[in-house]
Order: sequence, then structure tokens, then C-alpha cells
Amino acid sequence: MSELAIIGGTGALDLFPVLEEQAMETTWGEPSAPVARVALDRTEAWFLARHGRPHRIPPHRINYRANIDGLKRLGVRRIISINAVGGVDPSIAPGCLVVPDQLIDYTWGRPHTFSDDSESPLVHVEFANPFEGPVRQALLDAGELAGVPVLDGGCMAVIQGPRLETAAEIARLARDGCSMVGMTGMPETALAREAGLDYASLSVVANAAAGLEQEPITLKEIKRVLSSAMGDVRRLLDSLAF
Repeated sequence: MSELAIIGGTGALDLFPVLEEQAMETTWGEPSAPVARVALDRTEAWFLARHGRPHRIPPHRINYRANIDGLKRLGVRRIISINAVGGVDPSIAPGCLVVPDQLIDYTWGRPHTFSDDSESPLVHVEFANPFEGPVRQALLDAGELAGVPVLDGGCMAVIQGPRLETAAEIARLARDGCSMVGMTGMPETALAREAGLDYASLSVVANAAAGLEQEPITLKEIKRVLSSAMGDVRRLLDSLAF
């Protein structure tokens, strides 16, 4: 079985044909959905729909612990996260693919650690470079091999959602040094680190963040951009090599 898993967000539910499905059991409850085995051109992977199938679970209600624990129980050692994000940096246009190297967590109230009761070992993970590892480099190499432009680096802000941000909030994120904003990067990234899994994000810029354009953000336009960008995502993932 594959040691690679892909956790897909908005726009990625139908990216791959399903070869088989397998339910997962964890001590943290039910994951978002059964995990599916999918075929890429050069490898196989498990695919987990982060928001469920169909898309129904809001970012703050996702059982991140069950998702990560369930994948580890399947023998997964490497995770690629596909994240839809808004572009805080005006130079990052909708449709761009980004492999971030940093994040800032603005979420609250989400269970964010496995070290949460007397029976779980207390773990203080090193987290200075949250996306550092072979998977991140593999994404960059695959983009080059596939001829898909990928921006190397950037700071992902992770906000609570599910609403989009105010213009003032985006201005604050920009002052904090964030170049993009999403809703699902945390605690997923930290839990993967706690579980000893190599984790990287392939972020798809769905829109310019609030206040950066005169026209209001619409879900219809976000879906259109994501749908168009998924072709590049698939070509990049088909070029992965480990």
C-alpha cells in the first residue's frame, strides 16, 4: 500500500478516479470521509476529502486529529495537502500554485494536539519550519518536470472561517508578513508533525483577498478559478517521484 496521502480541499474532490475505498477507525472519532486509493502516473496515493464527500464539513468542524491518525494507521508517511487560499500579496494572482514555507495560526477553539489527556504522551514538537522536508522539495521538482509554474515559498495565514475576511483583516495579515490566507492549514500541519509525518502544502490561489480588488469576491468566481487550476495540480501530481 502507498505511503503517500493527499488531503484535498475545495475543488479537489473529483480530481482523481477512485480505485477503492477504505473506512478508517481512530481513537479520535470518525475522519471526514472514507479514504480512497487513487492512481497517479508515477505512483499511487490515498486520497482523503477534508470537507467530506459530499463537501459539507466547515473548516472549524473538521476532525483533523482523526484524519491524521487514520492516515498514519494506514501506513502513510508522507502527506500532500491541497489548500485553496486567497492571495494577500497582490503579486500572487488567482490560479497560481504556491508551495509555502511558513504559516501563522489565527484559529481558535480547534483541538490542535494529540497530547490532550493523561493517556497521551506529552510531545513538544519542533515547528520552526512547518513545511520543511522531502515532500515539499518533491512538489517543487514535480512542478519543474511537468512544466507547471510553482511559486517557491510564502507565509500562509490560517483563519477560522467559514466566512471570508474583512479588508481590515487582510491588511493586518499583510502587515504580519502573510502572503496568502486559508482556513484549513492548522491544526492539520502541526498534527502531522506530531505524528511524525512529512507534510507539505500545494496551495491554489483562488482569489485576490478582500480589499485588493474593487469587485466583491464571489463563490462562483472562486469555483471557476479552482476548476481551471486543477488541471495544473493534476499534471504536477502526476510528475511526483519519491
